[in-house]
Amino acid sequence: MGDLVRDDQGTLTATEWNEGIQTIGDNPQQLVANNLLRQGVEQLQVNQSGIALQFCHEALTLYQDLKDLRGIGQALGSLSNIHYDLGEYGKTVEYAQQRLAIARQLQDCRAEGQALGHLGNAYRHVKDHPKAIEYSQQSLRVAQGIQDRRAEVAALNNLGLAYKALGDCSKAIEYQQQSLQIARDLQDGQIEGQVLRNLGNAYYALGDYRKAIAYYEQRLAIAQTTQDRKAEGQVLRNLGSAYSALENYPKAIEYLQKRLALVQAAKDHRGAEQALGSLGVAHESLGNYAKAVEYYEQRLAIARQLCDSKAERQALGSLKIACYALGDYAKAVEYSIN
Repeated sequence: MGDLVRDDQGTLTATEWNEGIQTIGDNPQQLVANNLLRQGVEQLQVNQSGIALQFCHEALTLYQDLKDLRGIGQALGSLSNIHYDLGEYGKTVEYAQQRLAIARQLQDCRAEGQALGHLGNAYRHVKDHPKAIEYSQQSLRVAQGIQDRRAEVAALNNLGLAYKALGDCSKAIEYQQQSLQIARDLQDGQIEGQVLRNLGNAYYALGDYRKAIAYYEQRLAIAQTTQDRKAEGQVLRNLGSAYSALENYPKAIEYLQKRLALVQAAKDHRGAEQALGSLGVAHESLGNYAKAVEYYEQRLAIARQLCDSKAERQALGSLKIACYALGDYAKAVEYSIN
C-alpha cells in the first residue's frame, strides 16, 4: 500500500504510491495524466494541498477522457486524501465512495482497503461513529485478507480512534495495542511513535495519567531520536497536561518550558501562545502568581498579534484573577476594562 501519513489527531492514512501510477503507454495524453497525478501526490506529501488538488483534478479529467478506469480510481483516491487533509470531510466521503466502487469493479483489494479507511476516518471526524467503525472494520478485514501488515497497522489504529471518539477507551486501547505490536514487528519507528501517543491519549481519557505518561515518554524518545520537532512539541504538551492532572506542577512546568523553547525556535506563534497559557496555569496552581502574570502577559501579546479575540479574552481573564490573587487590584481592574 502507499506510505502511511499522520495527522494531528493521530490518524494513519495511506497515500497513493508513486510507483502505482501508470507509466507505460504510447498515448501522449496518458503520459501527461500520469505525470499530473504524480505531481499531485508529491505536492500532497509536502503539504501543498491546493496545488495538489489542481494537479489531481486535471489528471482525473484526462483519465476520464481516456476511459482509463485504473487511472480514474487513483486520481479519485488522491482527491479523497487531499480533501481529508483540508478538513473537507464531505468531499472526502464523496471521492472515497467513487474510489471504492472502482476498486471493487477492478477487484483491487489494496485500493478497496484504502478507500474504506478514508471513509472510516472521514465519518469519525463528522462524529458518525457507527459508520466510522463499520468502514474501519471492513478496512481491517481487507488488510488481513491480503496480509498487508502496514494497512493492518493503520486500520487497527484508526479503529482505536473511532472507539475512543465513541467514548469506549478500553476498546480503543485493545485495538491500538495490536497496532503497536505490528508497528514494532515492522520496525517502523514513526508509526510506532504515533500509536504510542494515541495510547497515551486513550489512557489519559480514562484518567490513568501514569499509564498515559509511560506511553508519552516512549513517544518522546522516538521523536527526539528522529528529530521530529513537531511530534516532540505535541508530546511535550501531552506530558505537561498529564503531570498537571497529577498535580505534579514542577514536572509539568519542566515539560512545558521545553515545549515553549521548541515552538519559539520554530517561530510557531500559535504554539507559543498555547504553551505560555499552560505555563501560566501551572505556576498559578503553585501559588506563583507573579510568574503566572508574566506568562499570561506574554500570551496576551501574542493573542493580539494573532488577532485571536478568544485567546485574548482568556488571557485577560487569567490576568484579572492572578492580579487579584497578588493583591494588585488596580491592575486587575485595568485588565477587566481591557
